[in-house]
Amino acid sequence: MVGLRFDLRDTPADAPALRAELRAFLAEAGRHWSPMVRAYSWMGFDREFSREVGRRGWIGMTWPRAYGGGERSAMERYVVLEEMLAAGAPVGAHWIGDRQSGPLILRLGTEDQRREFLPRIARGELAFAIGLSEPDSGSDLASLRSRAEKVPGGWRINGRKVWTTNAHRCDFMIALLRTSPVADPKLKHQGLSQFLVDLRASGIAIRPIPDLVGEEGFNEITLDDVFVPDAMLVGEEGRGWEQATAELAFERAGPERYLSSLPLLIAALDDLRAEPAAPEAVGRLLARAATLRQMSLSVAGMLQEGRTPAREAALVKDVGNDYEQALPEAVRDLTDPARTPEEVREMLGITTMVARSYSLRGGTREILRGIIARQLGLR
Repeated sequence: MVGLRFDLRDTPADAPALRAELRAFLAEAGRHWSPMVRAYSWMGFDREFSREVGRRGWIGMTWPRAYGGGERSAMERYVVLEEMLAAGAPVGAHWIGDRQSGPLILRLGTEDQRREFLPRIARGELAFAIGLSEPDSGSDLASLRSRAEKVPGGWRINGRKVWTTNAHRCDFMIALLRTSPVADPKLKHQGLSQFLVDLRASGIAIRPIPDLVGEEGFNEITLDDVFVPDAMLVGEEGRGWEQATAELAFERAGPERYLSSLPLLIAALDDLRAEPAAPEAVGRLLARAATLRQMSLSVAGMLQEGRTPAREAALVKDVGNDYEQALPEAVRDLTDPARTPEEVREMLGITTMVARSYSLRGGTREILRGIIARQLGLR
C-alpha cells in the first residue's frame, strides 16, 4: 500500500502583483457579465474573452516559448485560475485546451502537432473538447465501443461520444478510440488510442443536450466514417488508456474542482453580513476552501515536477465536489429571500441547478472513491 501525501506548497512571492493585474483586468472585462455568466462558471464560452486572455499571456503559461507559452511556473498559472474562477469568468473557450489537451500534445504529440496546435491554443484561437465518455458505458470508460480502423493514409472512425462539454462550439476533440479488438474483457484497457479529431470534418454530427438551466453545455457526438489522417494520432498507438488516465490528473485537481460555486459566495457576502448565523457558517466554508486549496496546490506542484498524481487528484475532486455542492445549500439556508438582492437570488438558483453535475464531470464520485480505496489498500 502506498499512502496519499499532500506536501504543503504556496504561490510565488510575486503572486500579489499578478493578482492585482488580473483583478484589474477582470473588473473591466466583467462589468457587464450577467448573473448567469458568473454562476455558470468555467463552462461559459466567450471566444473574444479567451483571445484577450491569450494576448495577455495567460494561456499556456507553463509551456515553452517555442510553442507560444510563457515558461512561467505552475503556481503562477494557479493564481490565474483562482482569480478567473472567483470572478466567474467565461473561460470555456480556452479552459480545456489550456488545462489538458495542450499539455497532452506538449508531452506526447509529434513536433508537427506541437507547432500546429499549441501556439493557437495559447492565443485563445482554438477550443478543445474531451472525447472520453460514451452512451451506455456508464462510468466504465474502458468499455468504450467507438473504433478507429486503419485505412490508407489514416483512420476511419465510427461511434459516439457523450457529455462533451461545449463540443458544438469547439474546433477539435481529442478522442479515445479502440484501434485493436480484445477478446478477453479483462484486457479491455489495451488496444485504445487517442486522436485529434477536427469537429468540422465530414461525417460528424453534434447534438447539444440542454441542462437544467437551459444551457447547451453538454453534447452527444456521432462519428460516421470520419477520416482522420495518420498525423493526428496522439502518442503511441495502443497506449491510449495510460495516456488518458494520466491526462485526468490535470482535469481532476485544479481549483475548478472546489471553486466552481465560489462566485455565488462572493456575491452573497454583503447580504450574509446582516444575518446573525452567517459568520460562523461562512467561516467554516472558507476553512474548508483553504484546506482544499492546499491539497490542490500540492497536486499542481507534483504536476510541475513531472509526476502523475492520479490518486491525489481523485481525492481532491471527490472532496471538492462535496464542497461545491454544499455551498449553494448553505447560502440558501443563511439568506432571507425577502431581503436578498435579485442578482444573488438569480445566482443561487443557477448554481443550485448546475452544481448537480459537478460530481459527474471528470469522473463520478463512485469511480473516484474506488481509485482512492485501491491506493489505500482497501480493495
